[in-house]
Amino acid sequence: MALLDDLAEALAADVMAAQRELGEKGERLFMEVGNYIGTSSPSLQEAFMTACRLHMAADRGRAFFETRVKALKGE
Repeated sequence: MALLDDLAEALAADVMAAQRELGEKGERLFMEVGNYIGTSSPSLQEAFMTACRLHMAADRGRAFFETRVKALKGE
């Protein structure tokens, strides 16, 4: 369902941005938001959690990639 994915992605992007901004204080914010929305829509909760996991994996992948490229360049 397109609406479900669109809503989940928009919320996940906002939550991930807040987590980056808050640093350690906000590192589990996505879990709190996921649990909260799960009380009214388990479908949205699952789509949201999936979107968050994808964002976090992409962030880790990007950090590894950038570090690895610097190492290969001898920086």
